[in-house]
Amino acid sequence: MLGTQIRPTRPDDEERVTRFLSGLSLQTQTLRFFTGVSRPAASLVRALIALDERRDALVATLDGEIIGHAMSYRGGAADVEVAVVVTDQWQGLGLGPRLIDALLFRAAVRGATTVGMDVLGENRRVLRMIRRQWPDAAMKVVSGSVEVTAMINQAAVFAEYRSGASPLTM
Repeated sequence: MLGTQIRPTRPDDEERVTRFLSGLSLQTQTLRFFTGVSRPAASLVRALIALDERRDALVATLDGEIIGHAMSYRGGAADVEVAVVVTDQWQGLGLGPRLIDALLFRAAVRGATTVGMDVLGENRRVLRMIRRQWPDAAMKVVSGSVEVTAMINQAAVFAEYRSGASPLTM
Protein backbone atom coordinates (compact mmCIF):
# COMPACT_ATOMS: atom_id res chain seq x y z
CA MET A 1 0.00 0.00 0.00
CA LEU A 2 3.08 2.17 -0.16
CA GLY A 3 2.38 5.39 -2.05
CA THR A 4 -1.38 5.26 -1.62
CA GLN A 5 -3.18 8.20 -0.10
CA ILE A 6 -6.69 8.55 1.31
CA ARG A 7 -8.34 11.94 0.95
CA PRO A 8 -11.81 13.48 0.74
CA THR A 9 -13.38 13.63 -2.70
CA ARG A 10 -13.24 16.88 -4.67
CA PRO A 11 -15.38 18.28 -7.48
CA ASP A 12 -12.51 17.73 -9.94
CA ASP A 13 -12.63 13.95 -9.20
CA GLU A 14 -15.58 13.42 -11.55
CA GLU A 15 -13.51 12.08 -14.47
CA ARG A 16 -11.24 10.01 -12.21
CA VAL A 17 -14.27 8.41 -10.49
CA THR A 18 -15.82 7.67 -13.89
CA ARG A 19 -12.59 5.91 -15.00
CA PHE A 20 -12.41 4.06 -11.68
CA LEU A 21 -15.99 2.77 -11.92
CA SER A 22 -15.59 1.80 -15.57
CA GLY A 23 -12.45 -0.18 -14.73
CA LEU A 24 -14.14 -2.33 -12.07
CA SER A 25 -15.04 -5.87 -13.05
CA LEU A 26 -18.75 -6.65 -13.42
CA GLN A 27 -18.54 -8.78 -10.26
CA THR A 28 -17.01 -5.95 -8.23
CA GLN A 29 -19.57 -3.47 -9.59
CA THR A 30 -22.39 -5.85 -8.66
CA LEU A 31 -21.05 -6.49 -5.16
CA ARG A 32 -20.89 -2.73 -4.50
CA PHE A 33 -23.92 -1.38 -6.40
CA PHE A 34 -26.04 -4.58 -6.57
CA THR A 35 -25.93 -4.16 -10.38
CA GLY A 36 -23.36 -3.56 -13.13
CA VAL A 37 -22.52 0.05 -14.01
CA SER A 38 -20.29 -0.34 -17.07
CA ARG A 39 -21.13 3.21 -18.21
CA PRO A 40 -21.73 5.08 -14.96
CA ALA A 41 -24.33 7.85 -15.21
CA ALA A 42 -23.11 11.36 -14.48
CA SER A 43 -25.69 11.57 -11.67
CA LEU A 44 -24.15 8.49 -10.00
CA VAL A 45 -20.65 9.93 -10.25
CA ARG A 46 -21.80 13.28 -8.82
CA ALA A 47 -23.51 11.44 -5.92
CA LEU A 48 -20.29 9.54 -5.19
CA ILE A 49 -18.22 12.72 -4.86
CA ALA A 50 -20.80 14.89 -3.08
CA LEU A 51 -19.87 16.16 0.37
CA ASP A 52 -22.38 17.89 2.62
CA GLU A 53 -23.77 17.76 6.16
CA ARG A 54 -25.22 14.26 5.54
CA ARG A 55 -22.72 12.73 3.06
CA ASP A 56 -19.01 12.10 3.27
CA ALA A 57 -16.79 10.47 0.66
CA LEU A 58 -13.15 9.45 0.52
CA VAL A 59 -10.97 8.13 -2.25
CA ALA A 60 -7.76 6.13 -2.14
CA THR A 61 -5.34 7.24 -4.82
CA LEU A 62 -2.10 5.99 -6.28
CA ASP A 63 -0.17 8.22 -8.67
CA GLY A 64 -3.23 10.46 -8.99
CA GLU A 65 -5.60 7.65 -10.03
CA ILE A 66 -8.44 6.43 -7.82
CA ILE A 67 -8.08 2.84 -6.62
CA GLY A 68 -10.74 2.88 -3.88
CA HIS A 69 -13.85 4.78 -2.85
CA ALA A 70 -15.78 4.91 0.42
CA MET A 71 -18.82 6.93 1.34
CA SER A 72 -21.12 7.46 4.28
CA TYR A 73 -24.61 8.80 4.67
CA ARG A 74 -26.19 10.06 7.88
CA GLY A 75 -29.87 9.43 8.32
CA GLY A 76 -30.48 5.71 7.88
CA ALA A 77 -31.25 3.11 10.54
CA ALA A 78 -27.75 3.60 12.02
CA ASP A 79 -26.06 6.93 12.74
CA VAL A 80 -24.06 6.47 9.54
CA GLU A 81 -24.46 4.05 6.61
CA VAL A 82 -21.25 3.17 4.76
CA ALA A 83 -20.27 1.64 1.43
CA VAL A 84 -16.82 0.92 0.01
CA VAL A 85 -15.36 -0.42 -3.23
CA VAL A 86 -11.75 -1.12 -4.17
CA THR A 87 -10.44 -1.77 -7.67
CA ASP A 88 -9.99 -5.46 -8.40
CA GLN A 89 -6.16 -5.31 -8.38
CA TRP A 90 -6.10 -3.84 -4.85
CA GLN A 91 -8.69 -6.12 -3.22
CA GLY A 92 -7.55 -8.27 -0.33
CA LEU A 93 -4.62 -6.01 0.58
CA GLY A 94 -6.28 -4.09 3.43
CA LEU A 95 -7.24 -0.95 1.53
CA GLY A 96 -11.00 -1.41 2.08
CA PRO A 97 -10.67 -1.62 5.87
CA ARG A 98 -8.35 1.43 5.84
CA LEU A 99 -10.96 3.40 3.91
CA ILE A 100 -13.67 2.32 6.36
CA ASP A 101 -11.50 3.25 9.35
CA ALA A 102 -10.84 6.72 7.91
CA LEU A 103 -14.54 7.20 7.13
CA LEU A 104 -15.61 6.05 10.62
CA PHE A 105 -13.03 8.32 12.23
CA ARG A 106 -14.60 11.29 10.44
CA ALA A 107 -18.11 10.10 11.36
CA ALA A 108 -17.20 9.56 15.02
CA VAL A 109 -15.77 13.07 15.24
CA ARG A 110 -19.22 14.26 14.10
CA GLY A 111 -20.91 12.21 16.82
CA ALA A 112 -21.80 8.90 15.12
CA THR A 113 -21.80 5.85 17.40
CA THR A 114 -23.41 3.23 15.14
CA VAL A 115 -22.60 2.11 11.61
CA GLY A 116 -24.79 0.26 9.14
CA MET A 117 -24.27 -1.28 5.74
CA ASP A 118 -26.05 -3.48 3.23
CA VAL A 119 -23.93 -6.34 1.85
CA LEU A 120 -24.91 -8.85 -0.80
CA GLY A 121 -25.09 -12.29 0.78
CA GLU A 122 -22.55 -13.62 -1.75
CA ASN A 123 -19.96 -11.01 -0.74
CA ARG A 124 -18.13 -13.40 1.58
CA ARG A 125 -14.94 -11.32 1.79
CA VAL A 126 -16.78 -8.31 3.21
CA LEU A 127 -18.91 -10.42 5.53
CA ARG A 128 -15.71 -12.01 6.95
CA MET A 129 -14.18 -8.55 7.42
CA ILE A 130 -17.32 -7.40 9.27
CA ARG A 131 -17.21 -10.44 11.57
CA ARG A 132 -13.53 -9.70 12.36
CA GLN A 133 -13.99 -5.97 12.87
CA TRP A 134 -17.41 -6.07 14.58
CA PRO A 135 -17.93 -9.51 16.16
CA ASP A 136 -21.07 -8.24 17.94
CA ALA A 137 -22.64 -6.76 14.80
CA ALA A 138 -26.32 -7.45 14.23
CA MET A 139 -26.89 -9.11 10.85
CA LYS A 140 -30.28 -9.57 9.25
CA VAL A 141 -30.79 -11.28 5.88
CA VAL A 142 -33.33 -9.48 3.69
CA SER A 143 -33.96 -10.43 0.04
CA GLY A 144 -30.45 -11.75 -0.64
CA SER A 145 -28.60 -8.99 1.17
CA VAL A 146 -27.37 -8.73 4.73
CA GLU A 147 -28.28 -5.63 6.73
CA VAL A 148 -25.47 -5.00 9.20
CA THR A 149 -25.59 -2.71 12.23
CA ALA A 150 -22.67 -2.31 14.61
CA MET A 151 -21.27 -0.02 17.24
CA ILE A 152 -18.39 2.17 16.17
CA ASN A 153 -15.53 1.25 18.48
CA GLN A 154 -14.47 4.84 19.00
CA ALA A 155 -11.51 3.97 21.20
CA ALA A 156 -10.00 1.77 18.48
CA VAL A 157 -10.81 4.27 15.72
CA PHE A 158 -9.19 7.15 17.58
CA ALA A 159 -6.18 5.05 18.64
CA GLU A 160 -5.54 4.20 14.98
CA TYR A 161 -5.19 7.89 14.14
CA ARG A 162 -3.08 8.88 17.14
CA SER A 163 -0.16 6.89 15.74
CA GLY A 164 1.70 10.05 14.74
CA ALA A 165 1.19 9.81 10.99
CA SER A 166 -1.45 11.70 9.09
CA PRO A 167 -4.68 9.67 9.31
CA LEU A 168 -5.19 10.03 5.57
CA THR A 169 -1.78 8.88 4.35
CA MET A 170 -0.69 5.24 4.19
